[in-house]
Parts: sequence; C-alpha cells; structure tokens
Amino acid sequence: MAAGWPCYRRARPMFLLCVLLASFGTADSTAQVPLLIWSSHGLPHVASSSAGHVTSSQQLASYLDSAFGSGVHTVLLFLQDKLSMDDFTVFAGVFGNKQDGAFQNLEALLRSSASSMTFPAVAWSPSTSTSTLLEELLGVSPVLVDGDNLSQVDLDASVNNLLIINLPYCTSLQKSCQEVLRDNDAMIAKVVRTMDDVNVPYTAVYTGAQPSRVISLPSVKRPAIGRSLLQAAVPVPVVKPPIVFNNESGNPCIMLWAQNLTIRVSPTEGWIDLTNNTASLAGSMCNATNSLLVLSYPSGFNLSFAMSQRFYPVSARNWFTLDWVRLQSSNGTASFMGTRALSAPAEYSFRCGMLSSFRNALLVPNSTEDSVADWRFNFIDFQIQGFSLVNGTNFSYASDCAGFFTPGIWMGLLTSLLLLTIFVYGLHMIMQLNTMDRFDDPKGPSISVPQSE
Repeated sequence: MAAGWPCYRRARPMFLLCVLLASFGTADSTAQVPLLIWSSHGLPHVASSSAGHVTSSQQLASYLDSAFGSGVHTVLLFLQDKLSMDDFTVFAGVFGNKQDGAFQNLEALLRSSASSMTFPAVAWSPSTSTSTLLEELLGVSPVLVDGDNLSQVDLDASVNNLLIINLPYCTSLQKSCQEVLRDNDAMIAKVVRTMDDVNVPYTAVYTGAQPSRVISLPSVKRPAIGRSLLQAAVPVPVVKPPIVFNNESGNPCIMLWAQNLTIRVSPTEGWIDLTNNTASLAGSMCNATNSLLVLSYPSGFNLSFAMSQRFYPVSARNWFTLDWVRLQSSNGTASFMGTRALSAPAEYSFRCGMLSSFRNALLVPNSTEDSVADWRFNFIDFQIQGFSLVNGTNFSYASDCAGFFTPGIWMGLLTSLLLLTIFVYGLHMIMQLNTMDRFDDPKGPSISVPQSE
C-alpha cells in the first residue's frame, strides 16, 4: 500500500522537510487535501512512496483500517474548513523565517509524538470525507466539541471516541490568513494538552474539509504526428459576390463591387447604406464603346454608372473612363462628372479605396438644382469594370486611383533633396579651407608684410 512520507520519532526528521518534499512533486489531480496524523501510542508503518504520489480514498481507507481496525481508540479530528499544501508552503516558514511560521505547535507535536504520518496529497471529492470514513471504521457517532470546553467532556477510554474540532479558514475580515492559521495551531496544542492532562491515549488527525486551492491542469493529449500550425483557425469572412450585368449573349460585360455604397440626400436624414439591398439591373446596357450600369433599389433610389472607352495615340492603347455617376430619387436627380483620375486601360478594372463626392472628390457635382445641392455619396473599396471581361466573373488587373507619387512622397523627396544640397555645399566649403604655409620663428627675423607696393 502506498501512502505519504513517514515521519517517525526514531529518525526525528523535520516536518517541514516532509512538506517541502511533498510540494516539489506536483500531482495530477485537480482536488487534493493534505492529511497529518500522529498518535500517543503508535501507528502502523508503511513504505514510503515516490514524490508526487496522490493517495486515493481506497488507500487512505486501507491505512486507517489497519490503524483503527482493532482495539479501542480515541480519535481527535481537527477538521479545518479548507486546507492545501500551499498553506504550509506559504505560512509554515519554509523559507527561513521559522519564527513567523503559523504551524510551530503542530511541528512540535509531530516531533514529540510516538509516531506520525504525513499524507501530502489525498484525493478529495465532495462525496467522500475523512469524518465519514472514521465514523464507519470506529462505529460511533462523532461528537462536535469546542477546544475550550474539552476538559468538561466525560470521556470513556474503554470505548471508541470520535471528537471533531472544527477550525476556521481565512474568511475573517478582521484577521489575516496567517493569524487565523496561528490561532488554529494554538487550539490544536491546547486540545492535545488537555488530552495529556486527563491521561487518555489518543490519535489526532489534521486535515481539511475541502481544498483551499485547486490546481487546474490541462489534459495531456497525444501529440499529432507531422507538422501542424499552432495558431487557432481563423474564421474566413464571407465575401459577397460582385454585381454582374450580362450582355445579350449571356456573357458578363459589366462588374461592380463595393464594401459600402452609402448615400445622403439630406443633412438631417443621415447616411443610407444600399450595400445589402438587392438591386434591379433594368436599363443597363453595354457595347464595344459605351457601358451603362443602372442599379434600381426598392427604396426608390437609382444609381447609374456611365463608362466609355477610346483609343489614345500617345499611349497606343485603349483607355476607359468613368464619365459620370447619377443618383436619382423621387425628390430629384443629381449628376457627378468624373475627373481625369477615373480612368484605366480598357483591359483593366478600376479600383479606389474611397470614392466620394465631398472628400478628395474624384466626382464633381454637375447639378444646378438647389434641391440636390446637399446630396452626397461615399463608396468604400469600390471596383468597377465595363469592358474586356475575359475572366468570367473575376475582375481583371486593377488600376488603383492612388497614384504612385502621392503628395507625401513628393514632399519627402523635395525635403531630402534640399537637405542633401545643403550638406554637399557645406562639405564643399570645408574642403576649400587652406591652412598657413609660413609661420613666424621667434629666433629669426620677424616676417614683415609690406603695407604698400
């Protein structure tokens, strides 16, 4: 049978050494309580177990049966509300401050007793308890006593006795945890002195009703064979399909995609998002030179995109331009003309991170009506292609509206060039400095410089 590390008076080992040895072995159970037992007349001897061993309920019951299975016994059960090995590690003075330890009396009792046993880790579960196990082994009902009134209890040493002394844990707001454990230690010493005064042989047990700290250990899984990514799987966002208009032969000829299509027809009404609304493509058309995409929404708004392409001799290729965008509703019509930047090679698509009519506007209002003067639109991640759709429902290579040389890049280049010019000029001036080639000798004639010719 396996148990904890035995501490016998004959060898007189240090109790705290047992606690340290037990704390070095980490058990694989998530709920454990320590159990300390000492006796005034002797306990059964058991073989020591390996470090980190967790004593099961069956092993503990087997040991207690060998200790109390025969004869008459008086058992003192010091049942603390909560107890764990960490309480001994933190408050028992195991790091050299033994004078501040909270278990000095308990250590002295274990050393001075006839024999003692320490079970550093006993498997705990709500369905089993040490008091129930002792009650079944002794065949008596437990008696709850107070340490201060134990001397008034009439004990009959000819029969089995089970006395339970409840001890609090660190739940008081007036006392620290170390002070509570020190008071419990003093109470244990007082009860033992009372038993010595009445000259009744006893066996004392100190344990907890439940663990004060539960170590949650992850379950060990069999490692996968081969390479695997440690990063958690990232959900793939759902990308909505583009708007596609087919020609008479059923082939795609116009495609449009945008993350957001928002419009505003009045400053007081706010922005209206048309992205998730299903639009009708009635009125759209496309041919070799012109394309028109009309999006008619059930809310009454219509968005029209007009594109055209032509051959430019300077670049020797065809280019298409987004000529205008028209917004229609029951309250009027607003047109926005495209600037020179809204162009791309005819076999490319056009893309712009933000296409708006009010901030860095690439579409200029062309309406003279006052009723539509405040109409705005803002397209995010806008991409359109009206010609040369040879990839089916996929866009061709995108020509972005952001130029290669942005104003920030030009400012950086010009500033760097100016600083480099100043540095080169200063270096050139330093290299032109000349030192004197003749010096005045104090022992020879002085150098005379004629003042006039």
